[in-house]
Amino acid sequence: MKKILIIQTASIGDVILATPVAEKLHHHFPGAHIDFLLKKGTESLFTGHPFLHDVLVWDKQSHAYLNFDKLMHRVWHEKYDLVVNMQRFFLTGLMTAFSRAGIRTGFDKNPLSFCFTRKIPHKIGHGIHETRRNLSLVRDLTDDLDTKPRIYPRESDLNHVAPFKSGLYYTLSPASLWFTKQFPVEKWASLAKQISSDATIYLLGSPGDQKLGDEILSQSGHPGIKNLSGKLTFLQSAALMMDARMNFTNDSAPMHLASAVNAPVTAIYCSTVPEFGFGPLSDDARIVENLEKLPCRPCGLHGYTACPEKHFKCAFGIRNEQLTSQL
Repeated sequence: MKKILIIQTASIGDVILATPVAEKLHHHFPGAHIDFLLKKGTESLFTGHPFLHDVLVWDKQSHAYLNFDKLMHRVWHEKYDLVVNMQRFFLTGLMTAFSRAGIRTGFDKNPLSFCFTRKIPHKIGHGIHETRRNLSLVRDLTDDLDTKPRIYPRESDLNHVAPFKSGLYYTLSPASLWFTKQFPVEKWASLAKQISSDATIYLLGSPGDQKLGDEILSQSGHPGIKNLSGKLTFLQSAALMMDARMNFTNDSAPMHLASAVNAPVTAIYCSTVPEFGFGPLSDDARIVENLEKLPCRPCGLHGYTACPEKHFKCAFGIRNEQLTSQL
């Protein structure tokens, strides 16, 4: 096994949950060149990665099909021994099918899985974690042991955030791509109010999350709260999370970012449930959710742009003491 390609072109959280496959393959085939194909915008996650050979980037936003065609030709010319496709969509199935790899493995839900040499059943639920689902794609080539996600902040990333670590601090990552997965602004502000005034609170997120961070900052009135949204890279954010007293997140990418550096994390679940298999994996990982049995929860795997029942009880029903017990 000399050349391996891993394909995961979904969001940042999905890419992080694909890293156990890279870790596993590197452990069993330490001399192999392992490449990772992902979508543009997530590649900085692997800057300076210690054992990935190359990162192939698919720009889906501009000339997506032309860029895909170029990538498919590159994959064809590379002559990989193994292609591991975690996506369940046609185009990555096409790339896998025509890769000329001796071993082409992916999930049975991919429409072109009949062209794979190995197709693995894909089932969500029953508490099976996404990392274990992904690892099932290489189980027959490696072993059946679980492996946690991992990313590698560089020394420069650690040095960049070192000035923020002068005392006790917490991080809050309040944003989500889906409204019903996002803890409400007023609830985040209420949590911030409960944190000691001697501690610093860092709000983390993308540039597009600055307005949300400013609202929480304004409503909380905490003297030590700072909005770092858009000011840190993925690796710098992970480096900051590593030494926080606690990192509070939604069921979203920052939760996986914390898991990938084994940082303490409290994941707040609104419309989704941990049983889907996307929960935190840090040694100090805690889950907070509405304790009331709501007939409408979960309302979907990913969430919605608004609460279908128009009451959002799954979020507003989470009590302050459930969160303050994690401080």
